Amino acid sequence: MTQACGPAAGSVSVQAWLGDCGLPRADALALLRDLAGLSHASVLAHPEGLLAGDTLQALRRAAERVRAGEPLAYVLGWREFWGLRLRVGPQVLVPRPETELLVEFALGRLGARQEADVLDLGTGSGAIAIALAHERAHARVQAVDASADALALARDNARRLLPPTRAGGALRWHLGDWMGALPNPDERFDLILSNPPYVAEHDEHLQALRFEPLLALVGARACDDGLGDIRELVRQAAPRLRAGAWLALEHGHDQAAAVRALLEGAGLLDAHSLRDLAGIERVSAARAPGHAGPSPHARA
Repeated sequence: MTQACGPAAGSVSVQAWLGDCGLPRADALALLRDLAGLSHASVLAHPEGLLAGDTLQALRRAAERVRAGEPLAYVLGWREFWGLRLRVGPQVLVPRPETELLVEFALGRLGARQEADVLDLGTGSGAIAIALAHERAHARVQAVDASADALALARDNARRLLPPTRAGGALRWHLGDWMGALPNPDERFDLILSNPPYVAEHDEHLQALRFEPLLALVGARACDDGLGDIRELVRQAAPRLRAGAWLALEHGHDQAAAVRALLEGAGLLDAHSLRDLAGIERVSAARAPGHAGPSPHARA
């Protein structure tokens, strides 16, 4: 830790700042780690250490942003997802731990398959697509988003986190509205995943989410039940599944039954919901009729 240079710069100790910053301890420690270069262990070992003036000012500005409700991930500029450090900003939702359930489901369905065609709809920061491309070296992963700014950030994350052959080759990005963004209207997939907008237009929680992009929360088809974009997504995606292929969607805590009904109404089978670590039905999935066979692009 850099010691202060003079009384004005060094008048606040680490311990004093922790006590006065007005943040949960975990958030405060995260700021000390990223902005002051202090690990938790060093904070415990040297709480009396003085904060350098420029560091102290940076910490105060960051703490003010967090107290105002801005997500800590935006303040830090990154969020961990599936063990990967993703850059994030106000152009994308902050990746949530619950969304890792979609990745777990996808990996379970893909199993040991060497090749598969996977589509991530509403990719945002690229979290799901990049995690799958990272875990399945031979999967052909495509990702769609309606925001050009989000896609730019997702591409940047892929360049940083994946080998060049994955980031620039087998992982492809498309700008547009759901399946309409894909250049080939006849293309079929072995797995389609999405964490789509699902917050109701007048949901009381939107104020707490005010720093995150409204389009990613309520979608282009905002409505009272939050399912406007999910209805359209299911309608468009179901016919693009290969025989036996799965469509899996994240949704709100009280939307599982409605989403299962939409999946079944689209002619999909075995609709069921998966619970997150809190026991909440968070992901619903169903499969196309028929039995999954090898990808037409798979090696002999």
